[in-house]
Amino acid sequence: QVQLVESGGGLVQPGGSLRLSCLASESIFSINAMGWYRQAPGKQRELVAVITSGGGINYADSVKGRFTISRDKAKNTVYLQMNSLKPEDTAVYSCNAQFYNPKRDYWGQGTQVTVSS
Repeated sequence: QVQLVESGGGLVQPGGSLRLSCLASESIFSINAMGWYRQAPGKQRELVAVITSGGGINYADSVKGRFTISRDKAKNTVYLQMNSLKPEDTAVYSCNAQFYNPKRDYWGQGTQVTVSS
């Protein structure tokens, strides 16, 4: 059982920045993929960014060039740096850990990000 704890959400003005952190209860390199997802009110949850244990990275088209996913092995932490935030980025952001074989999914509790003037 992997426990994930997110932090770093909050209220920010359009154009501002936030950095989200996801602390894992075990080595992040033992996890096949870690990602950030978000869910806005009335919308389905969507993938924002994912990083694999091998270092492969993918972003949603809507955040490319603005968001950066990274990791710190020593701290068992994955980060999501969010720049040039827009009101449409407002959502609950959740950290996810995936194991491929056998397939298992773990989620953090989520952190609210609100972009508003």
